[in-house]
Amino acid sequence: MAKVILKKKVDVETSALGDVKSYARKIWLAGLGAYTRVGQEGGEYVQELIKAGQAVEKKGKKVIDEKLEAANAEIDEAKNEVSTFKGKVELQLDKVERAFDTRIASALNRIGIPSKHDVETLSAKLDELTALLERVARKS
Repeated sequence: MAKVILKKKVDVETSALGDVKSYARKIWLAGLGAYTRVGQEGGEYVQELIKAGQAVEKKGKKVIDEKLEAANAEIDEAKNEVSTFKGKVELQLDKVERAFDTRIASALNRIGIPSKHDVETLSAKLDELTALLERVARKS
C-alpha cells in the first residue's frame, strides 16, 4: 500500500508541473501573438490616433478663433464708447471753460480792469495815432 500512495503523489506533482509548463507556454505564445499583432496593426492604430488628434486640434483652433474674435469685437465696442464719452466730456469742459472765462471777464470789468479785447483796441488806436503824427511831422 505504501507504494500506491507514493505513486499517486508523484503523478499529482508531475501533472501539476505539466499544467504550469502548459500555462507558461500559453502565456508566452499570447505575448508573442500580441507583439505580432501590435506590429501589424500598430501603424494603422497610430494613424487613427493622428487623425483623431488633428480633428480635435482643428475644433480647438476654431473655438479659440471664435472667442478671440468675440473678445476683439467687445474691445472695439468699448473703445468706441470711450471715444464717444471722451468727446462728450471735452464738450462739457469747453462749456465750463467758456463760462469760467465769461465770469472772470465780467468780474474784472466790474472792478475796472480792461479786458484783452479792450487793450488790443486801444493798442490799434495808438498805432493809428502814431502813424498820423509821423505823417504830420514829415509835412511840417
